[in-house]
This record gives sequence, structure tokens and C-alpha cells, in this order.
Amino acid sequence: MHIRNSMKIYRLHSTQKLPISMDEAWDFFSDPANLKVITPEHMGFEIQSGADRKMYAGQIIKYVVKPFPWMPTKWVTEITHVNEGKYFVDEQRFGPYSLWHHKHFFRPVEGGVEMEDIVDYKLPLGILGRIMHSLVVRKQLNSIFSYREEKLIKLFGSYKGEARVLEMKTIKSGQR
Repeated sequence: MHIRNSMKIYRLHSTQKLPISMDEAWDFFSDPANLKVITPEHMGFEIQSGADRKMYAGQIIKYVVKPFPWMPTKWVTEITHVNEGKYFVDEQRFGPYSLWHHKHFFRPVEGGVEMEDIVDYKLPLGILGRIMHSLVVRKQLNSIFSYREEKLIKLFGSYKGEARVLEMKTIKSGQR
């Protein structure tokens, strides 16, 4: 018996280069408190607990975010993997997505660091979630990552005039 899996998993893929050292990049991004610094103010991002030390595997971070001004949402993230100075992975344990798996990679490049984000996510509510993705969520995630890019350039400067690459796509699920 074959059951067709109609689950839609989306992927956001972003790269950005910054003219800073690997140590500077890791120090900034491995501090959970800096997530507020690179999140748009209108998102109302507030850390509730768990950001009192640098990231480590098993760390639980609780925060509130407002995807819409009238809708505060609790979000619980677990840092599931950390390879000091190279990458870390955060996964939503409670929040607005059915799946949120965010990989952060850091690589040295001539004159700086290349950061790569790969976010695989799924929305709840079936067809309604897919419609919301088309109408709202995709644009909102693009906006958040664009804000982050601009904020990081203000904080650290631009890298030799290169632009980041942001790609969002649907991952086709297989059959079961």
C-alpha cells in the first residue's frame, strides 16, 4: 500500500560574507542574546530564558515573537548541534511551525567569513498553511533575513561589495 505524502517542506537558503574574523563571527552568533539585535523591532522579539551563556548542545531558549502585531507567539528552541567555530543547529520544540530546523555554518574566506543559513520548515494546517506561505510567510521570512543582512552590514561593514544570496524553495517530499 502506498500513501502519498502531501507534506510541503520549504527551504530558505541564505549566504552572506562579512569582513570579520571567524572568532568575531562565532562570538557574535553563538551568543543567543544577539538574536534580538538582528531581528526587526516590529517582531517584538523578547528572550524569556535560556540565553545566559554561549550556545551549547541541549540548550533550551524560550522567547516570544510577534509575527503579526496582534499575535504574540511563544517559541521554544533547542540548540541540537554545536561544532565550535564552524556550525550550530537550532530546532523549534514549540512554536508556530510544524517543523523548523535551522543550520548555521561559518567558513573563512579571503578577508572575512561566509555565513550560510539553511532553514527547512513546514507550516501547520495543510492547504491553509500552504496558502499562508504564499501570501504571508515567505515574504515575512525574506524580510527578516533582508533586515538581518542590513543590520550585520551596519555592525560589521560590507564585504567587498558582494551581495548575499537568498533562495527559498519547496522541497518535494517522497512517497511512503
